[in-house]
Amino acid sequence: METRSQWGTRAGFILAAVGSAVGLGNIWRFPAVAYENGGGAFFIPYLFALLTAGIPILIMEFTMGHKYKGSAPLTFKRMNKKSEFVGWWAVAVSFVISTYYAVIIAWAMSYSVFSFNLNWGSDTEGFLFNEYLNLSVDPGQTGSFVPGVLIPLILVWVVVLGILFKGVKKGIEIANRIFIPALVIIFLIIVIRAITLPGAIDGLQAFFAPDFSKILQPDVWVAAYGQIFFSLSIAFAIMITYSSYLPKKSDITGNAFITGFGNSSFELLAGIGVFSVLGFMASQSGVAVDEVVAGGVGLAFVVFPAIINEFPGLNGLFGFLFFASLVLAGLTSLMSITETYVAGLVDKFKISRTKAVLFGGGTAAVISLLFATQGGLFFLDAADYFINQFGVAMLGLVEVVLIVWILREVKSLQLHANEISDIRLGSWWSFSLKFITPIVLGYMMFGLFKQNILKEFATDNGNYEGYPDMFITFGGWAVAAGALVAGIIMATIKWKSSSQVNEESETREAK
Repeated sequence: METRSQWGTRAGFILAAVGSAVGLGNIWRFPAVAYENGGGAFFIPYLFALLTAGIPILIMEFTMGHKYKGSAPLTFKRMNKKSEFVGWWAVAVSFVISTYYAVIIAWAMSYSVFSFNLNWGSDTEGFLFNEYLNLSVDPGQTGSFVPGVLIPLILVWVVVLGILFKGVKKGIEIANRIFIPALVIIFLIIVIRAITLPGAIDGLQAFFAPDFSKILQPDVWVAAYGQIFFSLSIAFAIMITYSSYLPKKSDITGNAFITGFGNSSFELLAGIGVFSVLGFMASQSGVAVDEVVAGGVGLAFVVFPAIINEFPGLNGLFGFLFFASLVLAGLTSLMSITETYVAGLVDKFKISRTKAVLFGGGTAAVISLLFATQGGLFFLDAADYFINQFGVAMLGLVEVVLIVWILREVKSLQLHANEISDIRLGSWWSFSLKFITPIVLGYMMFGLFKQNILKEFATDNGNYEGYPDMFITFGGWAVAAGALVAGIIMATIKWKSSSQVNEESETREAK
């Protein structure tokens, strides 16, 4: 077996894992989710979810990758040859996400330039949809390319694929050693400036004020688990892939705790920065904070530009720093997402890393051009919604149930982690994986089933966002189902070298 790439240092791995976890969702999703689900009281179910699902699954995936020394498909193959498709399913989900995630980074790259002259004007919403994205076609239509999106999109892929060409130690590790400290420093500057703004205290009070009545509601707990699940890059094949590059002696559980709490710390920092600025906007507009709260694309590309317009002094610089933070957070996540299918192709077909990056990354880059068209936003919205709801969430449930209840790998993984880790795993870890996580993920999937599948048969509700049936079928459902089908097809293809997959018994005995 060929020598597998390795991280140069433990810090390099942790920075890469944290870089994967810290993404756009930390900045524009967490603050709104926390506010809408009890403010300060939300941190109780959030912390509980982190300790009973987030970190336990991180430990599980870190241990899987480290023990079986392979990409997600190879890891699942070595665990049980019939489970290989789950690894390819996760890789396919990551592939889909990478195609549109790159486009959002391209938007942030454009907006970082727009910040200096406040090119978006006073009508920030109109500028985004009409002038920048040129959204002038119906859902399902592509229209022509939008140069303002296409050019930075190409640049994003040049940067990411260029880093991946360099490999794990000289590419991904070095990039994260630069990007993550830079991201933290930039966001600390943003937060320090934001909390000194007029009205910032009102925003922070709205963010942290606890509504303890909400933590008795099941939906709030589901929201907490959902936030932890989606923000930690769980079930994306990322953490399995990254941990496969760890040296033989590695503190698995310690790394998982540092990654989990590092990600949550950045989410808290993002919440403080975002709500300080929202408090400022509310005070300038003479309205309550709850009237300006937003999340997602609207927060980043509509609300924040409007805030920057009113910003006292050096507003262009503040805007640049904010959008630069989005670019850095996005790039570290996109690198990790793309690495999943690069590693899978290298393992399966025994091709060089260069060929895997060219083929896998190149294919993703070409497909991503769809989202740089006039109708790109519609395709992005549908793909993002369905691949996350019916790809990532369902995949996470299948992964946990498969490993815990079908393959019964918990004891084996626990022994492996305890042999090399400073923090020993006990009943807390196995109980969380066996009962708490499957129940919560099952409940989440049941809720999504009721919300999305059943309403397709209720004529008074209609499709997601009111999109036409044909578009939602091919732009949404087909994308989510296609990832599963792709996983199954890839699993039927013979491995280029049988020596790797035949080492299953040896790997099981390895410490």
